[in-house]
Amino acid sequence: MAKKSTSPSKKKTQSTRSRQSKRSAKARSTERADKHVSGLDLVAEVLIKANEPMAAKAIAEQVIQAGWQTKGKTPHATLYSAMIREIEKRGKDARFKKVGRGQFAANGKVIA
Repeated sequence: MAKKSTSPSKKKTQSTRSRQSKRSAKARSTERADKHVSGLDLVAEVLIKANEPMAAKAIAEQVIQAGWQTKGKTPHATLYSAMIREIEKRGKDARFKKVGRGQFAANGKVIA
């Protein structure tokens, strides 16, 4: 009967690799944060400048003009669902609020 042997060096290598990948992921996200502005950040800016409720499609058009890029065919639906998620997650601390069917307005909360 053959006994499988696991050398400790393999175990160390695997755990070291996972730590390295975590570090590099953090470094990548920091680098990306310097270059990339999120769609929700742009939505907040658009709504603050508009100073009135806007439809999701109108918001998406202005956000795309401001430089946001997406590969999807329905960017307004993407932004709509992201705005809804933020409102549900943060509640009163969200950067915008839903004021009607498909209508959003700035909440007056700016999160840096």
